[in-house]
Amino acid sequence: MSNSSSIRHFLLLALADTRQLQLLHFCLLLGISLAALLGNGLIISAVACGHHLHTPMFFFLLNLALSDLGSICTTVPKAMHNSLWDTRDISYTGCAAQLFFFLFFISAEFYLLTVMCYDRYVSICKPLHYGTLLGSRACAHMAAAAWASAFLNALMHTANTFSLPLCHGNALGQFFCEIPQILKLSCSYSYLSELGLIAVSGCLAFGCFVFIVFSYVQIFRAVLRIPSEQGRHKAFSTCLPHLAVLSLFLSTAVFAYLKPPSMSSPSLDLALSVLYSVVPPALNPLIYSLRNQELKAAVWETDDWMLSETLNCWPISANHL
Repeated sequence: MSNSSSIRHFLLLALADTRQLQLLHFCLLLGISLAALLGNGLIISAVACGHHLHTPMFFFLLNLALSDLGSICTTVPKAMHNSLWDTRDISYTGCAAQLFFFLFFISAEFYLLTVMCYDRYVSICKPLHYGTLLGSRACAHMAAAAWASAFLNALMHTANTFSLPLCHGNALGQFFCEIPQILKLSCSYSYLSELGLIAVSGCLAFGCFVFIVFSYVQIFRAVLRIPSEQGRHKAFSTCLPHLAVLSLFLSTAVFAYLKPPSMSSPSLDLALSVLYSVVPPALNPLIYSLRNQELKAAVWETDDWMLSETLNCWPISANHL
């Protein structure tokens, strides 16, 4: 029997058994992470540099892109390292840090999606009060509240999880550190306090979900009352990207954690964890860019500007050579 004080490292779940599959997984993770970095980086640059995009919707989208970048940079690099070098180790402090930052960015993403739902509700249901309800100060306060709530949530869960005595080895059944896998290593009844925190966080998340559902019921009722078909289409087009991102995030995460035990298997759990932790950060920029003409145009302008700056630097570099 071992306890947490004697554990210096954890063993993560290997993505594959053969060397060829490990290298294939490394290439796949590299491609997904580069797509996420490029897509979210372009959105951040476009919103930051495009003055016509300095609106509440794009301000919250910039924060969402930051949370996506943070979440994928927390889990994927270690998985790529382990696949490339055929290792499974992660240090005790590294596991704690990975758990904290993963919870922080995932929680922030959900809270930001809730705030973005409120933005869509005010924009469609109360357009005359949009400027007063969602001024620059109000937007900053809501974004700060989302990040602060995510920080406190991650801090409490990480501190409580890693204060538990671990008596069942150090092998985790996941390719990154997460709470359920660490609780499986804890001693009998020692995890009840963490389950209480999970229940509190679950109630908060459920409250956000109820708010989102109520808001969209009001949004759809308001949209259906718009007399012109063009107006209804424009209103729906502003909501579809948010709905798509929210559905992708919630459906994969809920199914991963609330599926029946009879459906659980190592391969299915691994696939679901990749779906909710790796895929959304890469797809979110694509979803928002395809449906939003302003953002698409700003991204292309940013891309063209970066290309022109690169081309302008070439002669300078040649002269210096």
